[in-house]
Amino acid sequence: MATKKHSWNYDNIGGSTRVKITTGADIAHLGELDLKKWTVLSCPTTGLDIEEKSLKYVDIDNDGRIRVGEIIATSQWLTSVIKNADLLLKGADCIDVESFNQENADGMKLYNSAKQILVNLGKGGSVISLADTKDITAIFAKTRFNGDGVITAQTPESAEESAVISAIVNTVGSVMDRSGESGVNAELIEKFYQALADYVAWSEAAVEAPYGADTDKAIELYNALDVKVKDYFVRAKLASFSPESAAKLDVQTALIETISADNLTGKTEEIAAYPIARITGKAELELNAAINPAWASQFNALISIVKPKGKVLTEEAWVAIGASFAAYNAWKAAKKGGEVEALGLDAIKEMLANDKKQALLDLIAQDLELKETADGIDLVDKFLYIYRDFYRLLRNFVTFQDFYTRDKNVKAVFQSGRLLIDQRECRMCMLVADMAKHNSMAPASGMYLVYCDCTTKASPVKLNIVAAVTVGEIGDLVVGKNAIYFDNKGQMWDAVITKIIDNPISVGQAFWSPYRRMATTIENLINKTAAEKDAAMMKDANAKINAAPAAKPAEGENKAPTPPFDIAKFAGIFAAIGMAVGMIGAALTSIFKGIFALSWWQLIAVFIGLMLVISGPAMIMAWMKLRRRNISPLLNANGWAINASSKISIPFGETLTDIAKFPKLKLKDPYAKKSIPTWLKWIISLVVLAVVVAGLWLGNIFARFDVPSPLPFFNKEKVEVVEETAPAAVAAEEAPADSIPAVVNQ
Repeated sequence: MATKKHSWNYDNIGGSTRVKITTGADIAHLGELDLKKWTVLSCPTTGLDIEEKSLKYVDIDNDGRIRVGEIIATSQWLTSVIKNADLLLKGADCIDVESFNQENADGMKLYNSAKQILVNLGKGGSVISLADTKDITAIFAKTRFNGDGVITAQTPESAEESAVISAIVNTVGSVMDRSGESGVNAELIEKFYQALADYVAWSEAAVEAPYGADTDKAIELYNALDVKVKDYFVRAKLASFSPESAAKLDVQTALIETISADNLTGKTEEIAAYPIARITGKAELELNAAINPAWASQFNALISIVKPKGKVLTEEAWVAIGASFAAYNAWKAAKKGGEVEALGLDAIKEMLANDKKQALLDLIAQDLELKETADGIDLVDKFLYIYRDFYRLLRNFVTFQDFYTRDKNVKAVFQSGRLLIDQRECRMCMLVADMAKHNSMAPASGMYLVYCDCTTKASPVKLNIVAAVTVGEIGDLVVGKNAIYFDNKGQMWDAVITKIIDNPISVGQAFWSPYRRMATTIENLINKTAAEKDAAMMKDANAKINAAPAAKPAEGENKAPTPPFDIAKFAGIFAAIGMAVGMIGAALTSIFKGIFALSWWQLIAVFIGLMLVISGPAMIMAWMKLRRRNISPLLNANGWAINASSKISIPFGETLTDIAKFPKLKLKDPYAKKSIPTWLKWIISLVVLAVVVAGLWLGNIFARFDVPSPLPFFNKEKVEVVEETAPAAVAAEEAPADSIPAVVNQ
């Protein structure tokens, strides 16, 4: 018989049809949901508004990413260890231990471990919370055994055993117990007793020290002087072989002269490089001879210990001194158990005699008997973290339910805080994980984005965030503008805009964008022209100032003749200017005649049409971009694998940014200019109205309403036509008949 498939519910969220996760059964059957229907396929474990510990528990392979397979595996585990899967929908941080499914192996382990935690903490009742498992130290603070295979000095009931544990900690090392104390495990106990036995055996095999208690000091001095003394004997033999080179092999006076003017206390290294004694050509070192000051104290100390025979030290005698240390050095090199030497040989022998090794190992075995229960405590901690946060993760993974909710107090896990800037609160803020990816992908979101660097004295870490501005005008949003950012924990950060991605904020904002661009262009052009003229003027002024003054002509010399005024040149200029002014005037006259020829409603229609021609394309483009706004590129830039489009409609976008709203109050500005009295405003208004009406009347605009202009220009008759045709008629009458041409009717 075929297994009945789970029935899913759907909803339209963010412009896409998505699965609704509303029951524990939905969570239990996530493995049956088609991968193509998941909104997210993977997301990072960092940078989200969910405790990272919860996300790491879900990240089964510990690769820093949560994938669909891990979500499914976690959902199946969660729903199998509790009796009622609907409890997951609450997102609580506590659970009654009776809610664990004791028929499941992990459920039974959770049940036993949770009860053990409550007992250890001395808490009554059957409800265990996340706060109970967070402090592992508190859970095991009052227990002798905690299942970690580590015992402390407080574990044994015998004082002697406690003393041995302290000795182990102080000599061979320690490991941390779950109670938070330093303790020992079986490995350290074995190592300690082996060290005790080895040290006793080595001590009993001791050889006689050739120089008693000073032997170690003598060996140290001999090793320090060995190379230097042997160097002396080589030099001495070479000087004996070649007497003429003795001076070269001896201390060089020239070398001493180079440092003689300096403070010689700082020249120890240079002096130590000289031979240990003067080279005389004899292959022996007189014991009463002067020794290099850098080596004298060590040499004399060694001689006082070894007391060589005779008044000279030969090379053979020096080698014999070294050979006298051979047996002693071999014994020292074979030393074992040195880590316990500080206890003293007598104490070590006593510990071996009162052997507590097996007693301590028995305590370790008792502790390990609770290992399964103790390990279950970690399992309880894991369960409570996932139990609290898993359903919220699903609402932001399978669907984007938290992002599209109408409740402003609910935030998506990728929303990191609030940015307050330019009398706005932008709630669509995200941490920026990779700025390079944002540079390439963020423009495709279609949103107006501001990137900010955020700093605070409370943290040495600098945050990089991106905020979407979805309401209002651009205003003063420019790179370098300061703002305030509040993260989800309420911590306040100083923010400064570092980058802006310019996209439409609203259709209304797009209406004025062409005019702002024109105003900006004109302003830039004016500034550029003014700057160029100022630079040219300054250049000309500097040239005139720096130019040499012209020499005055000598007395009797003829001055250069002044050229005569060329009226023809200026006549052409005046004609060109007059023609330009005429053309401009004619154009303006045509425009105004066309405007005056329109009725009032036609004037309004023309004005509206002109505005639409200018702003219409920008508004249409803005409307199209606003409909395509999508947060998927931003999430992809942060490492999310988004499987479904997540659009931000115009109405939804208005909920992502809150703009300041002030009450309508009649408040008096103490610094406002004094207003004109009302009676004077009326007079001015009437005068302006009268002037406008008079201008329209004189311009013959009211002629269509049978109110012609009084100016004769608009009322003159065509007298000139009559006067021009009259002479022609008279001439025709006076002309001979034969001179009048015949009229042919066609």
